[in-house]
Amino acid sequence: MRRVVSLFLPTFPTDRLRRLWGGRNAGPAPDGGANGAAVDLPLVLLGREKNRRVVTAADGLARGQGLRVGMAAARATAAVAALEVEEHDPAADAEALERLALWVLERFSPIVAVDGADGIVVDSTGADHLHGGEAAMLQSLVGRFATAGISARAAVADSWGAAHALARHGAEPVFIAPPKHGASILKPLPVEALRLSPETAEALRDLGFSTIGDLLNTPRAPLALRFGEALTRRLDQAAGRRSEPIEPLLPAESIVASRNFAEPIGAAETIARYLGKLVVMLCDELQEKGLGVRRLDLLCRRVDDRVEAVRVSTARPVRDVGRLTRLLCDRIETIAPGFGIERMTLVATLAEPLAPAQKLAALTDEILPDVSSLIDVIANRVGEERLYRLAPVESDVPERSVRRIPPLAPETGETWRRDWPRPSRLLRRPEPIETLALLPDHPPASFTWRGVRRRVRAADGPERIFGEWWKRDEELAAVRDYFQVEAEDGERFWIFRSGDGEAVETGSQRWFLHGLFG
Repeated sequence: MRRVVSLFLPTFPTDRLRRLWGGRNAGPAPDGGANGAAVDLPLVLLGREKNRRVVTAADGLARGQGLRVGMAAARATAAVAALEVEEHDPAADAEALERLALWVLERFSPIVAVDGADGIVVDSTGADHLHGGEAAMLQSLVGRFATAGISARAAVADSWGAAHALARHGAEPVFIAPPKHGASILKPLPVEALRLSPETAEALRDLGFSTIGDLLNTPRAPLALRFGEALTRRLDQAAGRRSEPIEPLLPAESIVASRNFAEPIGAAETIARYLGKLVVMLCDELQEKGLGVRRLDLLCRRVDDRVEAVRVSTARPVRDVGRLTRLLCDRIETIAPGFGIERMTLVATLAEPLAPAQKLAALTDEILPDVSSLIDVIANRVGEERLYRLAPVESDVPERSVRRIPPLAPETGETWRRDWPRPSRLLRRPEPIETLALLPDHPPASFTWRGVRRRVRAADGPERIFGEWWKRDEELAAVRDYFQVEAEDGERFWIFRSGDGEAVETGSQRWFLHGLFG
């Protein structure tokens, strides 16, 4: 089932300006500031509407003081004494919004487009599982925008129209509509949520229609007669009864290979055959430019104007025809051809320099196996972020002594500690255990973990680990005493006491289990 994400950026023009200023959100104190303190000032952008100077954008502070888009400029400046006023530049906003949409395209989905002057639309069908599900994906999007100083709200629904309406009138800051929701979820929303012209929305309100539910409960023929086809079209698009294609945004520097079909195709074997031809065309152009592809998007436009997309990534730059064809053909089963595909487009959305490789090695060279092809296959099935390898980090604190790196990342130069054995499995975070032990230097005689009591047959330790005081003041006196213990059933555990067993400032003196030996 199709799922669409709508991102609503309510204060994008002012957010963009703040970012341009380097995050400045303050001006001089209105009273002259004897102490030189600065206070947050509301910001509005002004433009011209016919012969009037009006507010065309207002940030959250300005809206909190009653300023609104469309308000006369003279009235706005009179209503708020300390007000930052700038000229609105819609062209710069549009350019910045397109760059933001391209950023979303690179990281979340191959089908992304600008949605008006204040939003971005994303076809997330089949892409959400690569980001931990729809909830995690929306939270990640909104969180990353917030980190960049851009206010955002997001909603996901079965259609572009529904997602657009819910993002603007239901998301706080995210909203996830259940699959197959139909039109019922839109009933409480205002008529403006249907993306109607201001004149149509005002005329509907004059006739007593305030919500979408009011329109759904009214016969369609009189509505179409009075307001034309646009109103019924928007209702059908929001309810998912009429297709609304998203025209994918393509980076200007992308390398593209495409093919139109006089007769639509739909069989998997036919799609695979033409995929191979498109990959050959793309690799020829990549070779001319000395590039290898890192991310490849296949866009299949169906006869009903809907676009089916497949995205594959590689761990390192590649322009091997067979390898790229296999990666794409593995995903053909995710393409729903409908009544047929009339155009296929292959886009290298991320390419990097790829120098010619020396194919013949000297007899003395060690030939290492190339596992990058296997990594590409697994990563495209489970998601790039789920495939990694562990690398050591210079730290005495066990949970800080390891980090995740990409599978084919170069060696970091760090090595694992060998002075004390480490468990084969380290828990994500230490788990508290109940123990019977003599303080301060003795291991426990028994301990209870996850409801199971274990008697200790043998133990080795303690290994004392000190806190990293240069990172956090709280660790200035903190210590841990680690023990390797073996239970009566032969299982071996790595446990520690928080503190030295005597001084309270060194830790809570509680016991924790941190790892298990194989």
